[in-house]
Parts: sequence; C-alpha cells; structure tokens
Amino acid sequence: MRIGILGGTFNPVHLGHLILAEEAYRILNLEKVIFVPCYLPPHKRVRGLISPQHRLVMVKEAIKGNRHFTVSDIEIREGGVSYTFKTLQKFKKMFSHSVDIFLIVGADALKELPRWRNFPEILSLAKIAIATRPDFPITKKPHWAEVIKIPLIGISSSEIRRRIKRGITVKYLIPPAVEKYIEKNRLYKDE
Repeated sequence: MRIGILGGTFNPVHLGHLILAEEAYRILNLEKVIFVPCYLPPHKRVRGLISPQHRLVMVKEAIKGNRHFTVSDIEIREGGVSYTFKTLQKFKKMFSHSVDIFLIVGADALKELPRWRNFPEILSLAKIAIATRPDFPITKKPHWAEVIKIPLIGISSSEIRRRIKRGITVKYLIPPAVEKYIEKNRLYKDE
C-alpha cells in the first residue's frame, strides 16, 4: 500500500492544495492522500491563523466527493506545535509495515526541509515527494527526494486571506463549499 501525507496549515485550503494532492496521487500511484491540518506550524508564524477546528472543517468540505482523499485530525488532537516526525511515527504505527508513506511537500519548503526537527527520522519514516511550485525553482534535486512536476498554479493562502479582508472575490481560487463556509463564519475579515 502507498499513501501520501499532505500536511499544512490549510489557512484556508485552496485549489492549489487539491491539484497538488490529485497530481501526487496520480504520479506516485498512491492509494490515498491524507490531508493533515496542523495545530500550530513550527516553521512559520502565520498572521490570521484561524482555529484548527475551522481549518479541519474546510478541508473536509474541500475533499468531499474524492474517494481517494481523506483528512486526519491527528495533529489537532495532539495540540501544541505540530512536528512532522511525530505525525509520521503515529501513521507508521497505525499502518502495517508494508505501507510506503510519501510525505508530500511543495518546493517552497525544500530549503528548510533538512532543518526540520529530527529530519533523519523523517527520512527513515517516509519517502519525500517535492512538488514543483511557481517562483521556487528546483535547481538541484536532493538525493533523498523525488520531484513531482505538477501544473504551476500560483495560488496562496495568504493571498486568499488578503483578498477576503479587502472584500475581493476568491471564486475559482477555493472550492465553493469552502467559500460558503468562510462567508457563513465570517473568517479572515479582521486579519
């Protein structure tokens, strides 16, 4: 069995995340992709980070209808700063030893990835799949990673939050169900 783990703040989840997950599913021949919203990101401080519960619900709404996508609240239940190596340890225990885990990350994380806490353990627990992203060229492929070329979609959660705060439409940047959830709960208005 081959599964992909796609972690992040998902603040909010957008079509770029979904395209990344779908392409990783196809290119890596995965049986499923598990979205893992973090509780608190260790590598960056995100302005306007909304509650983990809101972010979890938005991911659930975004992936409805895609039978090979699922979401895990493993990091949210843990609380505190979310470290990838701890999450991978838990997934490794949940699945049999015959499962290949692929940690899916964007090229924007490539430079910092070797500095992640317990990086050698991350490499022992999962295969790393680095997805291409606009404005983050991969000049040299690390020996410990596989590069997957996906359509270069220049959508970012920070830009979506800025647009919402300014009252600019986010239609076609996020799934309609996520857009409705944001409007209903008046999220990102006061960032």
